[in-house]
Amino acid sequence: MNSVTNTARLLGAALRALLVLTLVTGVGYPLVVTGAAQGLFPDQANGSEIRSEGEVAGSSLIGQAYDLPLEKGERTPAADLRWFQGRPRNGLGTNSVNTRYSILLSGATNRAGDDAQLIRWVKDAKAAVVKDNSVPGYTVEPSEVPADAVTSSGSGLDPDISPQYARIQAHRVAEKNGLPVAEVRELVEAHTEGRTLGFIGEPRVNVLELNIALRELMAKG
Repeated sequence: MNSVTNTARLLGAALRALLVLTLVTGVGYPLVVTGAAQGLFPDQANGSEIRSEGEVAGSSLIGQAYDLPLEKGERTPAADLRWFQGRPRNGLGTNSVNTRYSILLSGATNRAGDDAQLIRWVKDAKAAVVKDNSVPGYTVEPSEVPADAVTSSGSGLDPDISPQYARIQAHRVAEKNGLPVAEVRELVEAHTEGRTLGFIGEPRVNVLELNIALRELMAKG
């Protein structure tokens, strides 16, 4: 009889402990953390959303593709050169699902600096940057092409490019959209962010924010 009573008492204590811990850790703690995040860091807590015309256009943390519709027979769509382009589309490499800012996976190619395929990617990317961004009256020299224009990021999702890469693209974007180069370059400068806290990282330009500003500029014209 005592054994049954003790067992029942232990089961009751265990159930009460389970209920209390469930309420504290499964309900109370998440509510407190969520409330604090929404109160102190609402932008980050909601995914660092970027809005345009009242709708969510994307996240400031995830890069996007700016490509033409896929043509018949094409495996990879061509870049839409009316827009500023992000970093190369290799992502995790040709054998991965992450070939263009797909967030199913995140990571780098992990190829060595002397890897033949990586060297080919870089050479092809540099040639494409020079070709695509050289317009009448402005020629891009190979020595002007920055590293971020020819290599994918460590995550494959980088939303930013260097100010140098953005400036290289400004002439092409202006020419494709019938805009003054000076106005497009002003957009680049206005959307160039400095180092975090003045010393962390490098100056950068968020491509999505820059293209939204470009669209707004075209709408005014």
